[in-house]
Amino acid sequence: MELEKNNKNELLELVQDISEMVDIHYIRQKEPKGLGHAIRCAKTFVGNEPFAILLGDDIVYNDEKPCLKQLIECYDEYKTSILGVQTVDKESVSKYGIVDGILIEDRVCKVKGLVEKPSIEEAPSNTAILGRYIVTPKIFDILDNTKPGKGNEIQLTDALLELIKEEAMYAYNFEGKRYDVGDKLGFLEATVEYALRKPEIRDDFIKYLRGMENSIINR
Repeated sequence: MELEKNNKNELLELVQDISEMVDIHYIRQKEPKGLGHAIRCAKTFVGNEPFAILLGDDIVYNDEKPCLKQLIECYDEYKTSILGVQTVDKESVSKYGIVDGILIEDRVCKVKGLVEKPSIEEAPSNTAILGRYIVTPKIFDILDNTKPGKGNEIQLTDALLELIKEEAMYAYNFEGKRYDVGDKLGFLEATVEYALRKPEIRDDFIKYLRGMENSIINR
């Protein structure tokens, strides 16, 4: 390997460590038919097991207990589908799928319904689904029969609404800072804040930011 030839042992160790963490399987969605369709493409790979859905537009930072671990623990307790949620400003509800639910314990509510990107007046709450789910395999049979909805795409929210009719569903208000990296400003915020958490570059990056601050002030 080039890293080994060039005596870049720290980088080599980092690459090797990452490669040993997980096995990655790639399934291509051949047509842009929506999130529900993309998930359905993984049916034969997932099989008859509960599985996690992690949307790439959302990154969650929690250095004590990752968001997915929190949801898995909630699933282990309730043995049914779990939605990862957080509260958002009322002005932001129109950007998200919103949960209509009943609080049953700290951070957990039983889901009665879902409303996709409602107006402030239509929103049943300000509890938003934020790109993290654990779903039972029953969702696949529902997706097989879900007709295209908004945008002529197969919508995951439509399938989840049907799933609620067949089994209990819960929403877990996870702990952690969530970044919307599908938004330009959110992407920049995540980049800066994650860089500041890296001890090997933090000091130099702070110097750079201070220089930028002075440059902006002097403009």
